[in-house]
Amino acid sequence: MAWVPRALRRAKLAARFSRSRRLEAGAAQVLAAAGYTVLDTQVTAPCRVTEDGAPVDADLRADYLVERRGRIFVAEAKSGPRATDLRERGTRRQLLEYATTYDVDGVLLVDMEAERVVEVAFPALARRTARAFWSGLLLGVVVGLAAALVWSYRSR
Repeated sequence: MAWVPRALRRAKLAARFSRSRRLEAGAAQVLAAAGYTVLDTQVTAPCRVTEDGAPVDADLRADYLVERRGRIFVAEAKSGPRATDLRERGTRRQLLEYATTYDVDGVLLVDMEAERVVEVAFPALARRTARAFWSGLLLGVVVGLAAALVWSYRSR
């Protein structure tokens, strides 16, 4: 009779996964109702990290690639009270991974429990991107001025 508790746990887990799949299948309708156009589903992107300097390649797979008002987003559908909570470590890490890997304008969490779409941003990542932009712009101006000085000096 030791198999009975295991069988009950398996049945409970199977029911939970079935519910999750059913809810997440409706994410396209939730996105459309929020004004997003679905461009693609189950979108993969290569993710390269290094381990002691050696490249390690992996693929990420997000649920949706969507567009609204000229902006492109990667969207992940979640169900369950914990999975849709941004304080939940796994959800937050997954969305952060998408934000740093996919070449998109933003990341969306499709909360299938509340049937709502939430745009998720990581302020530290945005600050880093802004710093890189301004640093690059400043470097471009300095190099441009130096090239102009060299050119004007040589043309005398």
